[in-house]
Amino acid sequence: MKNLKLYIIDNNYIKYLQQFDSKVPNNKNSKRPYVGVVYEYNNHYYFAPLSSPKPKHLKIKSSALDIFKIEDGTLGVVNINNMLPVPLFCLTELLPKVKDKKYKVLLQNQLTFLNNQKKSLLHKVDVFYKQYINNYLNPNILARTCDFSKLEIKCDEFIKKVNKGS
Repeated sequence: MKNLKLYIIDNNYIKYLQQFDSKVPNNKNSKRPYVGVVYEYNNHYYFAPLSSPKPKHLKIKSSALDIFKIEDGTLGVVNINNMLPVPLFCLTELLPKVKDKKYKVLLQNQLTFLNNQKKSLLHKVDVFYKQYINNYLNPNILARTCDFSKLEIKCDEFIKKVNKGS
């Protein structure tokens, strides 16, 4: 199994997806973009965004379906409900570009934990995705979840469009 890496998504691709799903989060700015891990799932590469540590993460139960706590929340969470299908050419590896030492240490610690817990993370993603596809999600969770089915179609259309333009 390959190690996970941290990536940022091209802002044009984020804007493209937001046309079809309002739950796709914004890239905040070039200093603090949408950061996440990428893995292959359901014949697509999926980007699962990370959230920096916040006091509320410590209170969230580890059993929460739509997030994966990083070091019990002390290092933040992975927002499974906001994962996005993404073409690899829209990704840029993050760590080599980070200049802020404190932020880089946080990212390295998050990544180390996620790689050590990769099997658990991917299992939680699998359970969540299957519950989404089979309409088993609680309405409150569904209300904050990206439309994976629609976004997979739009991702495929984006790839075809870019390949035609090449």
